[in-house]
Amino acid sequence: MYAIVEIAGQQTKVESGKFIYANKLSGNEGDAVEFANVLLTDDNGNITVGAPFVAGIKVTGKILGNVRADKVHIFKKKRRKGYRKSRGHRQDYTKVLIENIG
Repeated sequence: MYAIVEIAGQQTKVESGKFIYANKLSGNEGDAVEFANVLLTDDNGNITVGAPFVAGIKVTGKILGNVRADKVHIFKKKRRKGYRKSRGHRQDYTKVLIENIG
């Protein structure tokens, strides 16, 4: 069984017993989280599509900690002008273990 859930404005496919990385969520390590915005569920070929959300279905999980993604380097240059700028960015994510769908 899997579900498509809206988490912090992004649609994510979740399965019971698997990990996901969502944009940083408020909460501490070990806290329980609940996602009520379920857009679609699939139970062994039985697909339920919400309009916009599936009623009566919630996804529960447990926060395992906060992690950071690999660094993305941004480099700007204008040739023959001596203009060079270098920046970097690391996105913050929360690692969540999906415990139950339903």
